[in-house]
Amino acid sequence: MSDITTKQVSDSLAVSDDASKEVLDVPVQSRRDFFKKISLLSVSAVASATILSPTKAAAQANVSEPKWIQPEWMSRLGHKVNWHPYGLPSPYQHNVVRRTIPLFSSGDMYAAVAMCPLYDSSGIITPNGLFFCRDHGGTPIIDPNEYRLMIDGLVEKPLLLTLDQIKRYPAEDRIHFIECPANGAAGFRGPQFDSLQFSKGMLSCAQWTGVKLSVLLADVGVKPEAKWMLAEGGGPQTLSRTVPIEKVWDDAMIVWAQNGEAIRPENGYPARLLLPGWEGNLNIKYVRRLHFGKHPFHTQEETAEYTMLTPTGKAIQYFFPLAVNSVITSPCPERPWTDLKPGDMVEISGIAWSGQGTITHVDISFDGGNNWVEAPLSGLVLPKCWTRFVYQYKWEGKPIILASRARDDSGDIQPTLDTQISKLGVQAIYHKNAIFYWQVLADGTVTKVQMRNNAKIDAAIHKLQKEGK
Repeated sequence: MSDITTKQVSDSLAVSDDASKEVLDVPVQSRRDFFKKISLLSVSAVASATILSPTKAAAQANVSEPKWIQPEWMSRLGHKVNWHPYGLPSPYQHNVVRRTIPLFSSGDMYAAVAMCPLYDSSGIITPNGLFFCRDHGGTPIIDPNEYRLMIDGLVEKPLLLTLDQIKRYPAEDRIHFIECPANGAAGFRGPQFDSLQFSKGMLSCAQWTGVKLSVLLADVGVKPEAKWMLAEGGGPQTLSRTVPIEKVWDDAMIVWAQNGEAIRPENGYPARLLLPGWEGNLNIKYVRRLHFGKHPFHTQEETAEYTMLTPTGKAIQYFFPLAVNSVITSPCPERPWTDLKPGDMVEISGIAWSGQGTITHVDISFDGGNNWVEAPLSGLVLPKCWTRFVYQYKWEGKPIILASRARDDSGDIQPTLDTQISKLGVQAIYHKNAIFYWQVLADGTVTKVQMRNNAKIDAAIHKLQKEGK
């Protein structure tokens, strides 16, 4: 046996493969013939495998054999099952957290935003501990036994409901994103952050459990002359916004659970208003009052804030739905390609979303938007929800400029930055949904860039919109 060469091993394995093919290619005439063929195949495989032991074969082929090294944690008992009743992420996930930045805060972190680490998000559900949060006066801790929701104004029968009474109504589960209208605001004037989290992290998606407002309102009897609803929050600032009655009857909800558990304090415990697809500040946290009237209420948040002055001097007010948008989440500055070698295959992935409906199509560009290829949608595709897209790419170790461009079933397509600035001006803050770019350098590092004055992209978008695609 010691005189057998590596070539003989290879020849033997080749014979074995041919024998296997011959056995499998013969039609099976009966159950007995089938098992005879399987037995022949097994004997052939065993014979070829025992010519040389794997260690000796590897040694003669001058190939080092990989070895298992038993880690320390395999030789002792782990934690007891009740060591932490609620559960904790692995300590090795300590860096996967929401983050704040002074630019987006009052300086004392009472009026601030904590941004979601999108680069570490999988699927379309954001864990509750990573869901972005925006506060105007800090996070209150509210006793659910003291919580009340008032419904009054132009209604036949005003109500004052406890949380338990709200939960007695028929509940529904919906998966929707929430996005701050200022998400990406810093990018209007130029690329501010080499960070996905700080560039687009005012965005998250969850499963919500609650009751549709239309069900609640059937009990109070909204009067025909009621055209607007004032939603008032119970936080320290009592943030309030005006909502048109059409949205109230359509898909508005009072929700008390997020991803299967009670909403956390920073996201509205014990209950919040959910307006799927509309700007985040309208989804009033700690909602305590729904008041119906004939006219908009012109609250502070929709006069002094959350409006936008256009280049003509006219302010845009009550522009509620969030337009079609997308971003590539891998690669990004937090997830570069520095470990890749030229020729490696890698998956490009990202998320697309629209407050106007359902994502129907996503394209990816590798040259700053001059040419585009379609990226397949992955997983669930739901209205007013995150939609994943992926693309298999062969990395050549050459600089590229990556971008994604989404479309939705309303016919809307992401615009170029110049198109958006021409309508809103460089002083704009809200509703930035322009095409977003990453530059990937030859060494795999990723930085944020902007591409402007691209007439070819504008012409292509105009053509697609005209064709209704």
